[in-house]
Amino acid sequence: MPFAENPLDETHPLTSRFRSYRRVQTPHVGRTLARWAAGLGLLVFLAGFLPWTQNIRSTGKLTTLRPQDRPQTVPSTLAGRIAHWHVREGQRVKRGDTLVEIAEIKEKYFDPQAVARTREQLEAKQASLGENQAKNQALKSQQAALRTSLQVSLDKARNKVKQSRLKVNSDEAELRAVRNDYAIAERQLARQEELYKQGLKSLTELEQRRLKFQESTAKQQSSENKLAASRQELSNAQAELASLAAEYQDKLAKSESDRRSVTAYQYDTEGQIAKMRNELANLSIRAGYYQITAPQDGYVVRALKEGLGEMVKEGEPVVTVMPDAPQLAAELYVQPMDVPLLRVGRKVRLQFDGWPALVFSGWPGTSFGTFGGVVAVIDNIDSQGQYRVLVTPDPAEEAWPKPLRVGSGVYGWALLDDVPIWYERGGS
Repeated sequence: MPFAENPLDETHPLTSRFRSYRRVQTPHVGRTLARWAAGLGLLVFLAGFLPWTQNIRSTGKLTTLRPQDRPQTVPSTLAGRIAHWHVREGQRVKRGDTLVEIAEIKEKYFDPQAVARTREQLEAKQASLGENQAKNQALKSQQAALRTSLQVSLDKARNKVKQSRLKVNSDEAELRAVRNDYAIAERQLARQEELYKQGLKSLTELEQRRLKFQESTAKQQSSENKLAASRQELSNAQAELASLAAEYQDKLAKSESDRRSVTAYQYDTEGQIAKMRNELANLSIRAGYYQITAPQDGYVVRALKEGLGEMVKEGEPVVTVMPDAPQLAAELYVQPMDVPLLRVGRKVRLQFDGWPALVFSGWPGTSFGTFGGVVAVIDNIDSQGQYRVLVTPDPAEEAWPKPLRVGSGVYGWALLDDVPIWYERGGS
């Protein structure tokens, strides 16, 4: 008969006489362990069908979503020395508040009245330009008057030439008439002498005819002289007409040369005025850079230059300012193999340094002390073998703690799909 069917009787006399009988017991422990193992196996099997949220874990730090919200260094636009500090570290400032005052170190800008003196030079140059423009206008008027005078003089000279030519024509006609008279007088004298020789005319009549011939000869000579004078007068009028155009052309050329010199000086003056305006604008703008101002509302984090009289270079940072009320974002880094599983809009659970939390990554609903976020940016290039992901607060979740500061550590896990535990464990 099996041992299990013969239980030990504790009332039997041998039980009290022999120690071995007292130590012998029925083996119930193995059966209990088997039952417990079977129960645990069933529980594990059933637990494999529980829902599990896939996630990607990563670490990072707090930053800002907008570049203008990140801590920035305020540089000095000019090279100079620190003359006065207007703020202290940790002080809240508004946009435009003076942080540091810089003193000039370049001897070119030592004159405190440099802007006023440059403005006076500019005004004087502008007045000179105005007078130069007036002179240019006067030269233009002079040229117009010369052209008008030239036209009048040419008209007069042409009229004189016409008059001289008409006089020459008149004298030529008169000379022809006188020559005809001379020829007639010559023929009459010859006939008179012939008749005198024949005794038909008296000596007195002959002498009268000779006198008339002499008068005709003198009149012809006078007409010839008069015609020669008229022709000479015509030549002079023509020469005067030709020289008049050359004379006025010389005057116009000289006036044009003067006008072009004035115009060249005017352009040069305008260039100098433009240069002086640029210099005046630069001086005015430079005067505004002696005070280094806050670029936006925020807090003075750290002074990068200390003391008074310390030299700063152009573009050298002087103070660091943290913008007020930045739009925070968690900067997380994930492995390249996890990037395809992420997309903009994915839910993310975050744990911040300094805020205790109890985390169940597979059951985010049961976690305590975590905060919700949404993937806003996924970088397209890697950073030292990892990809950066920016996570912003989830508007549907509890707001992030206000005391959070840029640069504090963040631990996050991006929530993916819900799968059974056996699928997640088997896939992993």
